[in-house]
Amino acid sequence: MLELLTFLLEKISSFVTLSLFSFLSSGQSRCPPRCYESSSFQRGDLLEVPRTLFTHFGIYLGDNKVAHLMPDIMPVVTSDRSLIDSMVTNRRLLLGVLCKRASVRVDTVEDFAYGSPVLRGGAERARKSRALEREEAAQRAEELVGNVPYSLLWYNCEHFATYCRYGAASSFQTDRFCECLKSVIRDQRSLLFSLLLGMMFTIYHGLTPTATLPAVIIPFILWMVE
Repeated sequence: MLELLTFLLEKISSFVTLSLFSFLSSGQSRCPPRCYESSSFQRGDLLEVPRTLFTHFGIYLGDNKVAHLMPDIMPVVTSDRSLIDSMVTNRRLLLGVLCKRASVRVDTVEDFAYGSPVLRGGAERARKSRALEREEAAQRAEELVGNVPYSLLWYNCEHFATYCRYGAASSFQTDRFCECLKSVIRDQRSLLFSLLLGMMFTIYHGLTPTATLPAVIIPFILWMVE
């Protein structure tokens, strides 16, 4: 009986692993290739790539290479370097964000850009901090290559790039998101909406602790922070 159970667990594990690999590697088409003039970049430059919902950041290392922080689930599910070093697809990135797993990796400018335009120093004009020497920035990025902690709000690709270029990690994108979140919390309509939603939830589930406590606590917190 024990041998049969072990056999079934091994088969299930193999099936799940193969399914996950198939999900990660299938159906992810990249944007049409672009021609990048990397000769216009200098070693240590902070590069930006505009995405649909965010901007991706990296540090140019020279020889058409960019160091950048990427959320990635692949190191969690395999130790195969050929799979880990392959280009990170959006699916791998999303799963990495959810699992809070990331690494600083070195890719070509083309893979870093993923079909989008590459901008140099756009963030530099908006920052008050004095930039470090480019060589120091590049060396900082090279020293951090490998697995790193990841947080969507507190340590993302922009934090990594600004730490390398300016000596202090910061993220305008995170700051803007937090300001937007504050404005939503301070809006009295959010309080009224959460109160109405809590009442509906309580009516539907009854006066149980699991239903009543969130229905009371969330509106109370919104009320106190206004």
